[in-house]
Amino acid sequence: IVFSGNGPSGICLSYLLSGYTPYFKRHSLHPHPILQRKLEEAPEVSVLDQDLEYLSEGLEGRSHSPVALLFDTLQRPDTDFGGTAESVLTWWHEPDRAIPHLVLGRNAPGGAWHSIEGSMVTLSRGEWMGLPDLPFKEWLKQKRRGLRNNRATAEDIAQYYQHYVMKKGLQKNFRCGTVVTSVRKVSAESISNHAQKDLQEDSDSLWNSNERSIEVFQVDGFFKTVEGDKEPFSIYAENVVLATGTYDNPTWLGVKGENLSYVHHQLSALEEAVKNSSVGIMSDPVLIVGAGLTAADAILFAHHCNIPVIHVFRRRVTDPGLIFNQLPKMMYPEYHKVHQMMKEQTAACAGPYEHYISLPEHHVLSFGKDKKCILQDKNGCQKAYKISMALVLTGSNPNLSFLPNDGIDLAIDSDQPVNPKRNPIDVDPFTYECTQEKGLYALGPLAGDNFVRFVQGGALAVASSLLKKANKNPP
Repeated sequence: IVFSGNGPSGICLSYLLSGYTPYFKRHSLHPHPILQRKLEEAPEVSVLDQDLEYLSEGLEGRSHSPVALLFDTLQRPDTDFGGTAESVLTWWHEPDRAIPHLVLGRNAPGGAWHSIEGSMVTLSRGEWMGLPDLPFKEWLKQKRRGLRNNRATAEDIAQYYQHYVMKKGLQKNFRCGTVVTSVRKVSAESISNHAQKDLQEDSDSLWNSNERSIEVFQVDGFFKTVEGDKEPFSIYAENVVLATGTYDNPTWLGVKGENLSYVHHQLSALEEAVKNSSVGIMSDPVLIVGAGLTAADAILFAHHCNIPVIHVFRRRVTDPGLIFNQLPKMMYPEYHKVHQMMKEQTAACAGPYEHYISLPEHHVLSFGKDKKCILQDKNGCQKAYKISMALVLTGSNPNLSFLPNDGIDLAIDSDQPVNPKRNPIDVDPFTYECTQEKGLYALGPLAGDNFVRFVQGGALAVASSLLKKANKNPP
């Protein structure tokens, strides 16, 4: 089995495929009485081997995935109500149930968390960032650190994920510094005898002499050596798990001049510009486009550095779809502050915040070579602004260029590109296997699960499915 992506989804699945098996902890009490009754029916049977659809039936919460809600509530029973009830799971290491697998990733284990500015604070509460059987808070205590406002920094999270892989002995399954360039189905007859022999050793069940017509996945890519060389590789696998996340590919507006050197699509560009003093308190404003949390992070960063900002976004400030209108004020004071700035500091009326102008219901028409940007409001009125740089922070899309047709055929709407919020990959909700391609699985944002807290249920579903295929379930 090969996974493409070594973020939290890939790490969690590697843990479950390495023989670590969850059971219901005897004498523990889950606050959900119906789930408690179901768990008590077969405490000697691992959760991986039970009917996940039956266990998750009737659960409600902040995810659309039944299995995500199930695994979350087993690990953090009453967390949504501010409770601190212990997990009702106990973990046993059963090495004979391990399934050979490889986790391929560009970065160290933790994926995109290594690319995020280290001091950024997570949206989710710190304890929601943890992986099975190693609570994040406990790890943080060992570092003699506490959680700020119940939340953690990106640097902490990245270090925790690396520590998790080492502590659980998973590092032998991880290949870092790898880039996957192609995943495609090939017939077993077309691959070399040597590769067939390797596959046969990994899976006795599928390679009988009369089954030469079977198809497997060929995974091609390259490994970046310490010297900077690229060493190509080809791996053959019966099952491939896509867990690449969405951080790689920022969304573009598609307007004239967007490819000019002063227009950027990642927050790191602003941090870099501040470091080398190319923007500062006396420079022309920085244009920030977008009304999500990354745009808010950019505004907070610029505000902290006294850098003037023009903030452009398409929605109304009161739009219920705006993320700020969905966040509790007490838990997210800094995002609440940005929302206040957006409301109170429009170009029409000066507010209390210096160096910031909010332009709701506006969009960018073009960027000029002279660093002039043309904006248009909802009535069609246009205005030019002189800026020092632009940050277009309107979300990101997964980079699935390694799949045939960029993976579009796998999406729920197969006429549109894969998008984690609007058009995820179409998967079976209880196995996470792609409905359009058997043997191919999708996890995390690719399958519509956008929070670390909920990606783990997908890993549970995939592990359960792969164990059934490998026939490693107890009778």
